[in-house]
Amino acid sequence: MSAVSNPLPVVLGCDHAAFALKQKVKAHLIERGIEVQDVGTTGETSVDYPDFGVKVAFRVSSGEFERGILMCGTGLGMSMVANKFPHVRAALCNDLFSAIMSRRHNNANILVMGGRVVGEALAAEIVDAWLETAFEGGRHQTRLDKFDSYEEMKKRYEQSR
Repeated sequence: MSAVSNPLPVVLGCDHAAFALKQKVKAHLIERGIEVQDVGTTGETSVDYPDFGVKVAFRVSSGEFERGILMCGTGLGMSMVANKFPHVRAALCNDLFSAIMSRRHNNANILVMGGRVVGEALAAEIVDAWLETAFEGGRHQTRLDKFDSYEEMKKRYEQSR
């Protein structure tokens, strides 16, 4: 495992179901020389996943962080919460191929994993692949531009009501 050159800081959050995995991912990131802001949760006591999904998604949406990682039991709830925020492209990736393609074609800026789905070793591989894969741009950027235009249309619609 090598250090990432010029690593971007990452904001990290989870619920109780993924706390153990978050701790392993956090240690892995720090070992690789990546600065981590951990927004919780801080233990295995039951919490509401949206409270922590919002903390990560807001920081990415606002531009405070370029990348975030979220985890809950399956990853489904966290990905739903995060994708409510403008300019967030949260991708549920419980396998390497999805992690690579979420970056290469979708320029995902929040990685989501299921703490009850992914083991520690695979999670580390997924995180590494996701962090190291570049966005291809080109025709994929055209598609992402449509995402942005849909967000703008939704905002105008909501303001007109």
